[in-house]
Amino acid sequence: MSFTLAIVGRPNVGKSTLFNRLVGRRLALVDDQPGVTRDLREGAARLGPLSFTVIDTAGLEDATDDSLQGRMRRLTERAVDMADACLFLIDGRAGITPVDETVAEILRRRGKPVILGVNKAEGRQGEAGVLEAFALGLGEPIALSAEHGEGMGELAGALQPMIEAAEPAEEAETEVDVVDGDLDEVREITPSKPLQIAVIGRPNAGKSTLINKILGDDRLLTGPEAGITRDAIAVPVTWDGVPMRIFDTAGMRKKAKVQEKLEKLSVSDGLRAVKFAEIVVVLLDAAIPFESQDLRIADLAEREGRAVVVAVNKWDLEEHRQEKLAELKEAFDRLLPQLRGAPLVTLSAKTGRGLDRLHAAILKAHEVWNRRVPTAKLNQWLQAMTEAHPPPAPAGRRIRLRYATQAKTRPPGFVVMCSHPDKLPESYSRYLVNGLRDDFDMPGTPIRLWMRSQADKNPYKDRKKSTPSRLTKHVKKGATKKG
Repeated sequence: MSFTLAIVGRPNVGKSTLFNRLVGRRLALVDDQPGVTRDLREGAARLGPLSFTVIDTAGLEDATDDSLQGRMRRLTERAVDMADACLFLIDGRAGITPVDETVAEILRRRGKPVILGVNKAEGRQGEAGVLEAFALGLGEPIALSAEHGEGMGELAGALQPMIEAAEPAEEAETEVDVVDGDLDEVREITPSKPLQIAVIGRPNAGKSTLINKILGDDRLLTGPEAGITRDAIAVPVTWDGVPMRIFDTAGMRKKAKVQEKLEKLSVSDGLRAVKFAEIVVVLLDAAIPFESQDLRIADLAEREGRAVVVAVNKWDLEEHRQEKLAELKEAFDRLLPQLRGAPLVTLSAKTGRGLDRLHAAILKAHEVWNRRVPTAKLNQWLQAMTEAHPPPAPAGRRIRLRYATQAKTRPPGFVVMCSHPDKLPESYSRYLVNGLRDDFDMPGTPIRLWMRSQADKNPYKDRKKSTPSRLTKHVKKGATKKG
């Protein structure tokens, strides 16, 4: 196990800013208002020669009930139990507050090694906060500036003996950025390169609850309030023997309703998770499925070229399931023709029913997303398609489709060499895409089709006539006079 450091403290002391500096990227959302972070976010940190795992936590508040703040506090306390050590961060400008004293008492009871950091320690006011921090009785404080990177050397010096005393740290896993695949590459799912899955949908659809049920643990913050999740949180899991990394994303509302800066940042973070993912699970609410925002979200995943699985949550609350399922399938085919044949799974994130079907649908979608079609079969298919429905002849000039080849996977992409590709109507391209989807068993996955004209073999046909230089003209003119 890698050495794990949890950053804890009250809200708005700069925990997420310090987290971003340690991981070297803007992974956590940062804003001036307090309470931005709500879930636990892990990242691979590097500080000088030290490598470790850092956890960004929600701000600890003096709440122990079942309110949102109380649930956030319990999740942060759990992070403290998970970590090997804690970095207790206070605000040097504000000094010691009653909440800071409460956090210090919690850390003493947990018995974990604690590093006391005073953030925003620039200037005289910050220096005064460093001196005041001695009163907490947690050892000598370290003056830090997470925003400007000051005090990182002192922090590394405090961490080094802790990390050396722990077991040898394994190399932390990093996010795998998914790129369009060549045909020569074979995508193998391994613990170091897990299957990347993003769960997206409208607020309160049950995304965090679903991921918690898959994990078998209350890892993500949940509740009846809409819009609890703000960051796109990536959690690793081995689900039925398959290594995966699942991204929990913030609920996406209509653009006109998104007015706050923080919500805009949350949505942007969710869109970034879709680009990282290989499979996108679009989670719907069974009571109000296929609203306009659901359609936009599914269309976004298709345009990004990701394999899509549509999951309908809260199925345990439905009374007339057969009739409802028939309505869902009809609406899906009618409203999302670009995803025709994509898996449609009904489930209950609360009870766990239907998770086996979701797992099978994800693996099937990934297999189709990586499918390769032999060139010989592809050209036999193209000949049969053109014989059954020949391409049009605009202005009396027949468009000839000469041959086809698969250029890429993830998602499958095909190139058709033809004459006059600019005159081929979009309807005929859709006819070919639907044929590929049906004849080569590629339901639901995005398919890219490019029409190209075959380059003329005459190398001189398109060569521009070179303009003779003045010297050349002069030589030719002189030669003419001599002659």
